[in-house]
Amino acid sequence: MNFLSPWGLAFGAVLPVIVGFYLLKRKRVVRVVPSTLLWQRFLAENQANSPFQRLRSQALLWLQLLLLALAILALARPYFSGTAGKSSLQVLILDASASMQATDEAPTRFGRAQSEALKLVDGLKTGFGSQSQQMLVLVAGAVAEVRQSATSDRAALRRAIQSAKATDSSTHLGDALRVAESLTRDLPDSEIHLFSDGAGVDLKEFEHHDLPLQFHRIGKRSENAGIASLDVKVSPEDPSQRAVFTSVVNHGSKPLISTLELRFNDQLVETKPIEVPVGSTTPMVFLARQGEDGVFSVSLPMADDLPADNQARAISLLPRPIHIGLVSRGNRFLEKALAAASPLVEVQVLADYRATDPHFDLTVLDDVTPTEWPSGNILAFHVVATNWFEGAPTVVEGPSIVDWRNTHPLLRFVGFDTVQVAQSLSVKAPGWAIPLVDSPQSPLILAGELGRQRLVWVGFDLLQSTWPLRLSFPIFIANAVQWLNPATVAANRAFLHSGDSIRLPLANPTDGVAGSPRLDRAELIRPDGQRVTIPMGANAREIVYGSTDIQGIYQLTLGTNRTSFAVNLLDPLESKILPGDGLAMGRKGTVLPAALKRANLESWRWFAVASLGVVLLEWWWFHRRTA
Repeated sequence: MNFLSPWGLAFGAVLPVIVGFYLLKRKRVVRVVPSTLLWQRFLAENQANSPFQRLRSQALLWLQLLLLALAILALARPYFSGTAGKSSLQVLILDASASMQATDEAPTRFGRAQSEALKLVDGLKTGFGSQSQQMLVLVAGAVAEVRQSATSDRAALRRAIQSAKATDSSTHLGDALRVAESLTRDLPDSEIHLFSDGAGVDLKEFEHHDLPLQFHRIGKRSENAGIASLDVKVSPEDPSQRAVFTSVVNHGSKPLISTLELRFNDQLVETKPIEVPVGSTTPMVFLARQGEDGVFSVSLPMADDLPADNQARAISLLPRPIHIGLVSRGNRFLEKALAAASPLVEVQVLADYRATDPHFDLTVLDDVTPTEWPSGNILAFHVVATNWFEGAPTVVEGPSIVDWRNTHPLLRFVGFDTVQVAQSLSVKAPGWAIPLVDSPQSPLILAGELGRQRLVWVGFDLLQSTWPLRLSFPIFIANAVQWLNPATVAANRAFLHSGDSIRLPLANPTDGVAGSPRLDRAELIRPDGQRVTIPMGANAREIVYGSTDIQGIYQLTLGTNRTSFAVNLLDPLESKILPGDGLAMGRKGTVLPAALKRANLESWRWFAVASLGVVLLEWWWFHRRTA
């Protein structure tokens, strides 16, 4: 046994004082009585000359000595050392992802993790000298947050742990482990304690150097179903209707038989029955009319272990015409494909483009270098701007198409198996663009965002290829119109996953949104009703807010303009809340769950409780004797 406050043992000097009181003779008070027959023994004591008497064995004496001894031990703060508590620094990581809100632990998995972490704090050595330990608290939510820097102050550590909350975001343990690794790299005796359910964790690419990690697994089961996806599109058959695409995943042990509800602006629109087999995902489509801008929400009204993934929302704005400027010498294939891309498309053919021309939602350049480059989104065929690529482009003859990225929205349902190209410009892919179609010599199609401008670049002339004769060409044009349409860009910007930053571009450094006067601050209303003021600098190009840790609708107000953002979980891996058997960590292999060992546990509380028990026993003994 060791003592954190050994000076408390100095109070042991009081023990002889109690014994001394019992050695002193009792002072008698003179009283007149009719007979002394019954008082002979006490009279004999009064006749003694010595002020002290022989010490007699009395139960009250031993109880009082025991009480004082227990109180002295409590003041000395004794503790018992163990093998698990020899590290000078302990980094404690709390997984605050959405799956930690599961209720299979009481009250939740995150609450259980907090309780276990507090036990680790109780075992922290806080004395002086080389035996003293420090602890740092990290919370791994949407981002890795240091809740408490390294300290030996147990009260501060408890406050940091108890004030942490689980978020609605996906699991991001890699960032927290990298922070922990940087803190423990030069401390060979350090420890990292991760409290997590291990659900949805992928650390196979995590690189480390002998990370001293202990994984404390939280959670019991996976009885959960949730909404995995949500998308709102204009119905191709009726532009006044919206097609709401959603899907439900079932990670429980029984088939899911329930209903799925669709609401618009909190008004129930339709309810459909849904059945999802175990381990499967079932899609569902709703058709609903929309007469105004609003919010579509789908919900799964059922009780399971994780309520956080039973609802999702999407902001739906009324469609407006898409004005396209086609700068071309004449290309009927391209003109017809653009006109057929959407019922809302309006195409205007131009021989050249100047800044004084009407503003277009997007501009298509067909083998024509304009006098002035458009400031909006651009689809360019066989045209190169000086600031797009490094160096001057060259020409490659007969490039063969060897690969294309069919996972990109621009190439959805698009194939190039039978497309032949006679000639193409050869460029080096810049940092702002992603190659979508490749040849051995050069990328043939690039897409990306340069500044605030979305660009799709096709290196060859359409009329020098067989592409316009293939079915994939009008599909690509329809995809490009949707991807380049500013309304689609705004809709994508308003649909976020928990943890993503809200971004709202400003018109220019001196103007606000949509040309409104520049203001020095914006106001954001979070789903929980909290109001946040976002200051803006004089030259700010956009408003950025990153604390989207809870789901719901965020409303950003700048002057008279209000923009809404829908934040959702929508993560099938996060809905799979089955606790992991271990953490797969690349070269290290799998880190298995570890049991929490309570080392250096202070025991003064037990001595204090024992002393209280002795006080009660003494009270009972005294009253029993005098009754």
